[in-house]
Amino acid sequence: MSPSVAAGSARDHALKARQAKRATAEEIGIDARFISDMVERFYASIRADELLGPIFAERVADWPTHLERMKQFWRSVLHNSGEFSGNPMVKHIAIPGLQEAHFSQWLELFYANLRAMDASPQAASLVGGRARMIAESLLTGIAINREGVGGANQGRNLPHV
Repeated sequence: MSPSVAAGSARDHALKARQAKRATAEEIGIDARFISDMVERFYASIRADELLGPIFAERVADWPTHLERMKQFWRSVLHNSGEFSGNPMVKHIAIPGLQEAHFSQWLELFYANLRAMDASPQAASLVGGRARMIAESLLTGIAINREGVGGANQGRNLPHV
């Protein structure tokens, strides 16, 4: 097989995988509208939260742009859209004082938002599970950055959906 045929085959495979992931998510109610509503509602609760609100207020000057970026992020996570580019880990490592309590609160607000949206059990499980994986990954990355390899066990006590 020539390199150009192999590359085309790999692109076709990736496209089919993306389409399948999106179709599976949409079958359980996770469409673009769901993601948009989820992000809008969730960040409204973040902004009102006593613990997390000030952290975001110090860092987000343009909320419409931030919300659109978060919608791209979640479409990439849930639909494998490939439209988000960035490095959330670097952004979070740069925030001094982030601890497990911050990520636990973030997840509690996230889960409450899913319940308020009356997401199907399958949607809540999928989206909530992805949120927890993201929180655990960020918390672990921050801990490793601060403490070295000894920080690798962070996140195991975070709440589940």
